[in-house]
Amino acid sequence: MMGCGDHGVASVYIHSPEKQTDNQSSMADKSFKYVIVGGGVSAGYAAREFAKQGVQPGELAIISKEAVAPYERPALSKAYLFPEGAARLPGFHVCVGSGGERLLPEWYAEKGIQLILNTEIVKADLASKSLTSAAGETFKYKTLIIATGSTVLKLTDFKVEGADAKNILYLREIDDADKLVEAIKAKKNGKAVVVGGGYIGLELSAVLKINNFDVKMVYPEPWCMPRLFTADIAAFYESYYEKKGVSIIKGTVASGFTKHDSGEVKEVQLKDGRVLEADIVVVGVGARPLTNLFKGQVEEDKGGIKTDAFFKTSVPDVYAVGDVATFPMKLYGDIRRVEHVDHSRKSAEQAVKAIFASEQGKDIEAYDYLPYFYSRSFDLSWQFYGDNVGDAVIFGNHDPASEKPKFGSYWIKDGKVVGAFLEGGAAEENQAIAKVAKAQPAASSLDILAKEGLEFASKI
Repeated sequence: MMGCGDHGVASVYIHSPEKQTDNQSSMADKSFKYVIVGGGVSAGYAAREFAKQGVQPGELAIISKEAVAPYERPALSKAYLFPEGAARLPGFHVCVGSGGERLLPEWYAEKGIQLILNTEIVKADLASKSLTSAAGETFKYKTLIIATGSTVLKLTDFKVEGADAKNILYLREIDDADKLVEAIKAKKNGKAVVVGGGYIGLELSAVLKINNFDVKMVYPEPWCMPRLFTADIAAFYESYYEKKGVSIIKGTVASGFTKHDSGEVKEVQLKDGRVLEADIVVVGVGARPLTNLFKGQVEEDKGGIKTDAFFKTSVPDVYAVGDVATFPMKLYGDIRRVEHVDHSRKSAEQAVKAIFASEQGKDIEAYDYLPYFYSRSFDLSWQFYGDNVGDAVIFGNHDPASEKPKFGSYWIKDGKVVGAFLEGGAAEENQAIAKVAKAQPAASSLDILAKEGLEFASKI
């Protein structure tokens, strides 16, 4: 698969018995001290922490339905789709996303960590500490880390007419990205409709434009990225995208699709009556955490599996990390579920530290997370830290026609700055806004913050 180096290191992989029926019996029951279910970002960062903590060969297994070792998922909506200089495995295996060592399949073999790939777990019995795969294998464990992540919401889930047409695509895993790459090549310079105005919508609209597609982005909200952006921030990005040639259609949704005789998508019907031609449709309308396997066996809250500040669940020896965990947000005194790569990495490391501390009768610090989100598209790059609640003020140059726009926003609640956003910041400037969001300094007025801008952050 895409030169990801799995040929020649087959000994690292245990493929599921669908492909190895002859030795099904020999693989019927496997036992490990530690099992991570899910092979995404969290699994990779957890594996690195296990190695740091001195895990012994044969003690740890990662069970993943994907065919490749854990990789940095954000690359899929960015450089993986570039027409030139595209990212490919093994280039973005974890932990390169945070400046660490790249964990190739050989690394897991050297550490004695079993990568059990192409293996979907269909049943989890937490009481008997066993997992069952689609192929009927049983995996036993002493300690389990649930790192199942999220799955994309599909238009077929909502019974949208024609949503099963070919070339209506989603993006979550590397297989999805490969299908998108193939479609981009097959429909060279064609028409693309992007459904959704969040992360995926914005990043894929940009990358499809870079691939010289005619791009239309459709979403129901009054502005893009409504969960984070204010109207002022969104206005900049929408104008910038329009200048780049992306056509934005707001306040409506895709209500149906028509197909060619080949079964490929032909048109997108919008609820407001408009019809858009399309060679490719990419849908990014959200995701849901994959907790089904554990329903009724573990306490849940806010759509995720409830954990403490060490990612322990209500079941002994079971931890949950990344997208599926609903955890205490120390900074704000509440509990939250966070879908972002930064939390996926850090929660995984915290859980592994907690497991070893517990075994050694030691204590570690409670998880004290500062929410962090970022995105890159075209020549733009923004970072956000903290909480986007209260009153917001914008500062700096947010003219989309500028050659190098640089602007930001602060959020103020109860007289304190609780969140900070920056577009076009240098590394030290991004660190300064992170510091502000963590420190929550007093802010006397919105006007002063607007005038001081980054200077305010640099004084903290």
